[in-house]
Amino acid sequence: MAGLPTSRTAVNRINVLLVEDDEGDAVLVEALLEEVEADVALHRARTLREAEGLLSKADCVLLDLGLPDTTGLDGLTRLLANPAPVAIIVLTGLNDEHQGTQAVAQGAEDYLVKGQVDGVGLARSIRYAVGRKRVEETQRQLRDEQLLAAEKTRLERGLLPSPIMHGEDLGWEVSYRPGGSRMQLGGDFYDVVRTADGTLQLLIGDVCGHGPDEAAIGVLLRIAWRALVLADQEPSRVLRTLHQILEHERHQPGLFTTACMVTISPDRRWARLYLAGHPEPMLLVGDRVVELPRDRAGLPLGVLPDSTWSGLDVPLPPGWSMLLYTDGLVEGRVHGDTERLGSERLIDLISGITRTRPDWARAPKTLLTDLINQVKELNGGELDDDMAVLLISDRA
Repeated sequence: MAGLPTSRTAVNRINVLLVEDDEGDAVLVEALLEEVEADVALHRARTLREAEGLLSKADCVLLDLGLPDTTGLDGLTRLLANPAPVAIIVLTGLNDEHQGTQAVAQGAEDYLVKGQVDGVGLARSIRYAVGRKRVEETQRQLRDEQLLAAEKTRLERGLLPSPIMHGEDLGWEVSYRPGGSRMQLGGDFYDVVRTADGTLQLLIGDVCGHGPDEAAIGVLLRIAWRALVLADQEPSRVLRTLHQILEHERHQPGLFTTACMVTISPDRRWARLYLAGHPEPMLLVGDRVVELPRDRAGLPLGVLPDSTWSGLDVPLPPGWSMLLYTDGLVEGRVHGDTERLGSERLIDLISGITRTRPDWARAPKTLLTDLINQVKELNGGELDDDMAVLLISDRA
């Protein structure tokens, strides 16, 4: 009997570890397998302790229940506790067949009675045991992956914001989609907070890059923003603080974040706009769509250490709606061309929807749905980049 290979893939044959202290029984097992030319590589351990050191390289274990260093089913229990995905077949004597049935109930794949099995039966039992164990292991791995995926999904969903809103005079709708639907959470982020005095604070941002690291930064900045807003910090100070947090927390130098922050007065007639390298929001009134000015737009967060941002006051007409978005919405392709959609075409799409749906303001979610469907259709499928779109409406 040869020594076990250094890995499971070193040979194509089934690696069988015979754990047997009786020389005669060991010779008999080897003879039975040779007689039928079984496609196995047989190796031997004389004690359970020796077998435990070889278990990780075996596909199947033929386990004698009468070893000198075990009693009853103790040896089986110890082998089953090992994390190695190994099929175990127990070998019993004529007077110990009841132990075989107990062993199968405890987790062994099969049991064989010494002296009552031939080479064909032994080889078949080994093949079936290994096959069943591999199926069980595949199913276990699949269940583990499904559980991990479900936990990941719950975690990502839990990190999305729950807007803080009160009153019936303002409504909000949001569409959030990570690029290519890879995850529940991407590097884009948004938040909505209405403070006790009726002031509405809005945030939307985009961490450059894609992946879990960028998503983590986005969550960090959003939570920090909410804490600062609820602490009644000045908006310009809020952006400065987010800038400093990003400098300390980013996983690579040069990582930056664009952001748009809007403060809407309690009477809903004025908005103060702060832009940090981010696309300006769009103002919708009836079927008219205009981009808000970006006269005081600043650099993205994380670009220059001494960056500052100032706000721009914008009057809001009665019945207004405001659309904030990340660039994933406008960076899709147009009919497979290399040209991007861009903000001008986005305005055309929104205008077309508002004209064909004069009552869209009563169901603003339909506007978002139609808009995103049209953008995806022009792109020829799902968008590659993360995307967040936030629509705020004056209901008074």
